[in-house]
Amino acid sequence: MELRMGSPAPPIKVENWLRGEPLTNFQTGKVYLVEFWATWCGPCVTGMPHLIELQEKYEDSGFEVVGVAAFEQGPTADEARTRLDTWLTEKFSNLNYRIAFDHTGEMKRLWMEPSSSLGIPASFVVDRDGHIAFIGHPAHLDDVLPKVLNGSWRSSYEAKAADAKRIANNQSRARERSIYAKLRPAMQAEDWTAALLAIEEGLALMPDSYDFRLTHADLLLHKLRDMQTGMPLMRKLVEDAIDKTSEAVSWMALALNQLFDPSMDNSHLPRAERFAMGNKLSEQILTLNPPQGDGPFKYRLYLPVAQYYYESGNKDRAIELIEVAIKSLDHLGPISDRAKQHYLTPLLQALANYTGEPACHADLCVAPQNKASETQNAVTS
Repeated sequence: MELRMGSPAPPIKVENWLRGEPLTNFQTGKVYLVEFWATWCGPCVTGMPHLIELQEKYEDSGFEVVGVAAFEQGPTADEARTRLDTWLTEKFSNLNYRIAFDHTGEMKRLWMEPSSSLGIPASFVVDRDGHIAFIGHPAHLDDVLPKVLNGSWRSSYEAKAADAKRIANNQSRARERSIYAKLRPAMQAEDWTAALLAIEEGLALMPDSYDFRLTHADLLLHKLRDMQTGMPLMRKLVEDAIDKTSEAVSWMALALNQLFDPSMDNSHLPRAERFAMGNKLSEQILTLNPPQGDGPFKYRLYLPVAQYYYESGNKDRAIELIEVAIKSLDHLGPISDRAKQHYLTPLLQALANYTGEPACHADLCVAPQNKASETQNAVTS
């Protein structure tokens, strides 16, 4: 059954309560925020102090936050739960709201799936009559919560428009999934012609999809090596990412990765255009998220930027950026095996390649390879 604004709130079915007393049911007359999160989710962790503030601010108005850790990783439920409990003690000893743990998938089945909520953090506000008042990102809570608490939210045009927009977005994601159902097997089979047909079908349905546009560029530039079609498309992609400014720092990094992915040989790309676009994107990324600032996700943004500087001959700058990116991972707390594989290993590999010496962090060490230096020599010779 679809879960949307006005639906009865599903029950809370969890394995353990790690913080606070167990919540057996939603009490009439109280407002609850059910927040799905995980320790490996950067935005979730960044938002936790705000949840603490909301709990304190609205507690006297009959408001409670319930954090649901339904996405923790670990070989077993016991290990995942123990790791989470330790993490909470180390990082948030001042936590003032309940934390539930579920490793069975039941909470995802009851809440996330019926609402078509695909990512975390995900917020569900339960109104005083036990019905859903809001489903969405916690960034909207400062505006939504006061109106839920005073009883004006669910009858407002704003609430109905927000829920309609969320449902439309869900439908868009459903179309997106149908395209990926065609695209993934074609990519796995390295049938680039079939993959191109699938992504062009997706772009016909969703021309503004940045994911589809990036995949389109990758297919044309790197798989089919169609520079005549691919380079103008890439230029437009870069222009659009820069025009979006702060909304699109990650888009800029993904676009830059098409040009300066250190794991790939990009020597077939037109050199002058490649470096001109690399310069524009790198400067914008560092302006919006400078190394000396507190901006988040440097571990996700800086790798292609560092590679641009390395291939441009500024090895010291490249090393500095990689070191900053690695340090930014420490703010996530203990690094999971998944984070090591996805983020830390490529950063250490780049650092080892740039310095010519093994690079180590935490319990992971990576030896240098010759690819980076060979690539630099190829483009600067």
